[in-house]
Amino acid sequence: MAAMEHPVFSISTKPDRRIRRYENGDKFIEITPSVKGVATVHDRDILIFCISQVIAAYNEGRPIEQRVRFKARDFLAATNRGLDGRGYEQFVAALERLRGTTITTNIVTGGVEQTRIFGLVESADIVREGRDGRMQDIEVRLSDWVFNAIKEREVLTLHRNYFRLRKPLERRLYEIARKHCGQASEWRIGLPKLRLKCGSASTDKEFRRLVTKITDEDATHDHIPDYRLTFDDKKDQLVVTNRNTMKRIDAYPEWIKAIHFDGDTYDEAREAAPGWDPYFIEQEWRDWLANSAKPPPRKPELAFIRFCATFYERRGAP
Repeated sequence: MAAMEHPVFSISTKPDRRIRRYENGDKFIEITPSVKGVATVHDRDILIFCISQVIAAYNEGRPIEQRVRFKARDFLAATNRGLDGRGYEQFVAALERLRGTTITTNIVTGGVEQTRIFGLVESADIVREGRDGRMQDIEVRLSDWVFNAIKEREVLTLHRNYFRLRKPLERRLYEIARKHCGQASEWRIGLPKLRLKCGSASTDKEFRRLVTKITDEDATHDHIPDYRLTFDDKKDQLVVTNRNTMKRIDAYPEWIKAIHFDGDTYDEAREAAPGWDPYFIEQEWRDWLANSAKPPPRKPELAFIRFCATFYERRGAP
C-alpha cells in the first residue's frame, strides 16, 4: 500500500537515474537508482507476483517466508509477458534494477516506524537453468520493509487486467485510484498533486496532455480496470469513478485452506493446461470449491488436475 501511494517506481520508458524525494507531512521517501536506473512500474510486477505467492500461503495456513521461489515461466505467463528469449532477458534486467534501487524512508510498514535504508529485494538467485541456458527456478528474498507490510496485511488486490496496461502512466494512475478511491464511488485529485504522486518529470502542460490522452482512450475503450478515469477541465482534476467490478471474496472454509500442493502437482497442472499460470487456475479452483455444493474432494490433487484439464478445454491457450 505504501508503494501504491508514493512514487517508488519510475514511470519513465528510459533509464531513470534521478534521485527523487517525495514528502507528505512528516513522512518522506527518497529513491536512489543504481547505474542501471531505478526500478520501473513494470519491474514492480515481480514484487506483486512474489507478494501474491506469500499471501496465498498465508490464506491457506502455510508458513510464510521472506524467500519466495517460483518458476520464471509462471511469472511471465501470469504478468502477460512474452515467453521468448527477450521476455527472459527483460526479467533479469528487472531483477537487477529492483536489487539496485535503494529506498530511504520513515514510512511505517507493519507498525515499525524508523528511518531505514534498504533495497526493494535483498537478493535474487537463479536456482536452476534449463539445457538452453534459460532460467527456470528463481528465488527472491524480499526486503524486511516489504515483508513487514505483507505480515500486517498492508496489501491490496489488483485486477488481473492491470498486467495488460502497457503505458507506465496508466498503471500508475490505476495504482493511485486503487489506493485512494478503493470501494468508494468517486475520488478526485488535482493535477499538480497527481504529478507528484506519479513521480513524473514532465512539465505541467505535458503531464496534462498525457493524462487527458489516457482519459480519452478510457472513454472510448473502457480499458482501465475497476475504475473509470475522466478529466475535469474546469477544476483541473482527475476524476476516478468506481465501476463496481471488484469482488469481495470471503475467507475460505478451513477444509479448503488445508489443501496444499507440492511441486509435482503444479508440474502436472502445467501439462494439463499448457501456457496457463497454474497458480491462477488454482485460485479459480478454490473459488469454485467455495461456491460449490459438492462435498470436499477425497483426492484434492487429482480433482485439481482434472479442473485444469477442463479449464483448458473450455478456454484454450492463453
